[in-house]
Amino acid sequence: MEKNFKPGPKAFKNTFCVFQEVPLSKVENLKLQYESKAGSSYYYTTLGMYRLSNHWGRLANSKWRLIALDEPSPSKFKVGFASWDNFYPDNAIEKLYYLEVDYTNNTVNYQHKNNPLYDNKAILRTSFDTTKKIKQIRNLFELTSWAKYYDYEDLAVLRKIIIDQLVFTELTLEAIKAAM
Repeated sequence: MEKNFKPGPKAFKNTFCVFQEVPLSKVENLKLQYESKAGSSYYYTTLGMYRLSNHWGRLANSKWRLIALDEPSPSKFKVGFASWDNFYPDNAIEKLYYLEVDYTNNTVNYQHKNNPLYDNKAILRTSFDTTKKIKQIRNLFELTSWAKYYDYEDLAVLRKIIIDQLVFTELTLEAIKAAM
């Protein structure tokens, strides 16, 4: 039996973390160590935390994202695991976040600068600026009306040019479009 591990009461305040979804069976033999008012269950181990919840994303004063299994479970409740070293500090003032774009699936997400995969190429931004850029990129992926003002052969190429500039430069969307 694993020794009961309990982090301090403020260990997760103002944190960013990406959890990996795992099967429910991973927590079946673990002792429930905390249940939130919102109904999330927490299981702490020496390696990290399991969280069983039906809500992910912004949580009170933290940003916790869940990366789903390849074959998502039908339940709204998902179990996520994150090792202790995947919890990074979060605040509204510092430039902590960068954008990752998946052109195959036309998606954008944000990551923390402390992520070991960060290559220092994408521009770091505050939470507010990151949210603004994500919204702009999602609009570029989802809408086509903006493209009628440009002479292009391939919309996917035009999107990539604009989005890459949003990710890798400090230019505004308006400045990028004006220069095209």
